Amino acid sequence: QVQLVESGGGLAQAGGSLSLSCAASGSIFMIAYMGWFRQSPGKQRELVASITSGGTTTYANSAKSRFTVSRDNAKNTVTLQMNSLKPEDTAVYYCTAGPKAALYWGQGTQVTVSS
Repeated sequence: QVQLVESGGGLAQAGGSLSLSCAASGSIFMIAYMGWFRQSPGKQRELVASITSGGTTTYANSAKSRFTVSRDNAKNTVTLQMNSLKPEDTAVYYCTAGPKAALYWGQGTQVTVSS
């Protein structure tokens, strides 16, 4: 089992920045894959960005050039730096981890962007 605890999030104005962090504990040998998904009301949960233990990143088109995902393998943390925020970025953001894809999930943290 892997436990994921998110921090960060909150309220930002359009054009502003927020940073989300996630710390993993437990069976950390199982978390080659880490990333962030988000879900807004009435919509499906969607990938925002992911990163492997080797540093390979994947971004949703909506996140490219604005968001940066990074991880510290020694500390078992993953961070999502979000810049140039837009109201449509408003959602609950979930940290995820797993051997190859999303398997374990954090409790989610709310990000609200006002116009």
